[in-house]
Amino acid sequence: LAALATVLVAVGITGASGANFNAASANPSNTFTAGTLSMSNSKLNAAILTATNMRPGDPATTGTVDIANTGSLSAPFLLSQGTLTNTDAAFPMAAKLNLVITDCGDFSSGTPVCGDANDVVKYTGGTVAQMGTAGHLVSALGTFAAGEKHTYKFSVALDSSADDNYQGDSSTVQFLWNATS
Repeated sequence: LAALATVLVAVGITGASGANFNAASANPSNTFTAGTLSMSNSKLNAAILTATNMRPGDPATTGTVDIANTGSLSAPFLLSQGTLTNTDAAFPMAAKLNLVITDCGDFSSGTPVCGDANDVVKYTGGTVAQMGTAGHLVSALGTFAAGEKHTYKFSVALDSSADDNYQGDSSTVQFLWNATS
């Protein structure tokens, strides 16, 4: 009996002396917010350029537009042809409108100047009607960082091969800017 009491006392002391170290920490209020992707267009819902009384072979008419990533996310920006209409289906004027689109640069070092050595041609060698078709794709505009803005110059000239069939004709095109992140 004395041996049993000694064992019980030893077990009780061992069990009661179970000193432990404890530590705890927490990370409350973890917040998750989606970024934004938005764009500004300096000529939103307006023409980039309008040319009247065009003559075959005359110098191009030009216009510029500023496109900016006004969101918080970077994204690749694209340009494509939207709705295209011609007043003459037999001799569509858009097939004779030579188009050149140039990226004049971004605003990181001030307002870009069109016509300097920093210009990058994004579309050339095709007409308004051919824009975006096989062999006439618009070069990628690149990935715009948040807040990045570029100036684009559009140049349109009536091809010198336009004959009497194109007199009085007109063409209207919509240019579409898109970004996806």
